[in-house]
Amino acid sequence: MTRLTGLGRPLLDTPTTALPSAGPVVVVPMTAADRRRVRRRVLAPDGAELRLARPTGTVLTPGTLLEVQGGVSYVVGAAPEDVAVISPRGLHEAVAVAHAVGNLHRDLVPAAEDGVFLALWDAPLELLLTRLGTPFTRDARPFLGRPAWEHEG
Repeated sequence: MTRLTGLGRPLLDTPTTALPSAGPVVVVPMTAADRRRVRRRVLAPDGAELRLARPTGTVLTPGTLLEVQGGVSYVVGAAPEDVAVISPRGLHEAVAVAHAVGNLHRDLVPAAEDGVFLALWDAPLELLLTRLGTPFTRDARPFLGRPAWEHEG
């Protein structure tokens, strides 16, 4: 959980963590935006309806137990999303990309491979990366950052 001094309350009131479960486990895939929508109905892949009613500020993380119904545990999974897979050629280019992507109020997160970063794809991001001349590809991968519209600290 992120905490900053001088704030009246933490930025994320309710951290979520993976919990051990017994019995069958069904992974409920969610996008970065979906993992922040914590008051809604969700249809699990097996057809079960889950009713989420978590406190405001909760951010669901992959592996978080959502509910147990009839001995089946439903946990959050990161769904593949349309992302730009960015491969800066050096530290200088990586810093320039991070600065430019940050100015668009977007998250830039490290991928599983060394030296590769992910950002949610859209046309302005593609234009930015093309103008910078940074190598990138478009792919569908799980994204663990914040959605582009979320501007909090």
